[in-house]
Amino acid sequence: MKILVVGGGGREHAIIMKLAESPAHPEIFCAPGNGGIAKYAECFDVKATDIDGMVNLAQKIQPDWVFVAPDDPLVMGMVDVLQEKGFKTFGPKANAAIIEGSKIFSKNLMKKYGIPTGNYAVFDNSAEAIAYIQKQNCYPAVIKADGLALGKGVILAQNETEAIDAVHSMIDDRKFGESSAHIVIEEFLTGAEVSVLAFTDGKTVVPMISSMDHKRALDNDEGLNTGGMGTVAPNPYYTEEIAEECMKKIFLPTIQAMQKEGRTFTGCLYFGLMLTPNGAKVIEYNCRFGDPETQVVLPLLETDLLDIMQAIWEGKLAELPITWKKQSAACVILASGGYPVKYENGKEISGLNEQGQTEQALIYHAGTKYTDGKFYTAGGRVLGVTATGETLEKALQQAYSSAEKIQFDKMHYRHDIGKRALQANQG
Repeated sequence: MKILVVGGGGREHAIIMKLAESPAHPEIFCAPGNGGIAKYAECFDVKATDIDGMVNLAQKIQPDWVFVAPDDPLVMGMVDVLQEKGFKTFGPKANAAIIEGSKIFSKNLMKKYGIPTGNYAVFDNSAEAIAYIQKQNCYPAVIKADGLALGKGVILAQNETEAIDAVHSMIDDRKFGESSAHIVIEEFLTGAEVSVLAFTDGKTVVPMISSMDHKRALDNDEGLNTGGMGTVAPNPYYTEEIAEECMKKIFLPTIQAMQKEGRTFTGCLYFGLMLTPNGAKVIEYNCRFGDPETQVVLPLLETDLLDIMQAIWEGKLAELPITWKKQSAACVILASGGYPVKYENGKEISGLNEQGQTEQALIYHAGTKYTDGKFYTAGGRVLGVTATGETLEKALQQAYSSAEKIQFDKMHYRHDIGKRALQANQG
């Protein structure tokens, strides 16, 4: 059994370490991978977005599966090409991955099928967008680039000046290239935010354990938005009642809507939700496993991930019981000094064993390089330190005590991951 995993970050490392637990003992390959992943999979220097290069690699390796993990290659149609060449894949085709690839598509889909989300308007002309913002006169205003923008295509404008600057930078200056040629201006929703990843074969939806992401760079949700500085699971705000409501009003309707549109979605669909005073609403969809949500959700999965992939491929997800550990998980991201703006690479990392791990926690490598028997930093988010425990408190203690043993120059991390979740538990 051979599996090729496309990608090279913490999410891919978590997927690989979960696949490695399979009783099938698969031989795992990864492209491009990183220093930590190289301890668990043979890595090849092929960019995740290089479709031709990835197809050539697959033809060389002849894997039984290709697991396409990141958003860009999914939206670009890597799954379509691999399937045409006869490979079994995990991940949606391009016509379904558009649910993340275009904010306008996903908002229009929700509107058409009555899936709860915030009010919105679409623009490709900055003067018209600014006139709309001034007329609404409601802040913060949520301004989003239509296409993919490395998770940075959302601006929360706190006042009119910031909103006007955001519109000009996106539409006129093409801050995110063609991704921001069209923009969506949305109603700002309030409430507890929840991430729910779900397995789906296009008919059945099996939600995974809920999680809570921490996007801001600094403690107390201060600083710039990042790709995520830590996560906890399960999310205490996401009760059984809310889960039932989401299944009925959001999860199943989304999958059914995609099918009706001739865009059957298979793989992992990510629901970014806001639990507003008027019920759960969708903030965004992602067409793949979230990062760093994967780093807390997959360690709690009991069922063989390979079995789930097979059931999705065969359209038999409804027949497979999927079970989870009755535990909590916490992930603390160790980042380079200056992230998410400017940072230096090549800092030596101490505190890891030969496998790039520690005794008390799972260490998922997001941005590392391995040279001459040492690990070095090679990215903004460097490591994800994940621990599980009977309670969230125990998982957090374990994650933080492990994080303290790891060091590199200018390393920084948040000290309040899970604080809101603990307060909610106590409340």
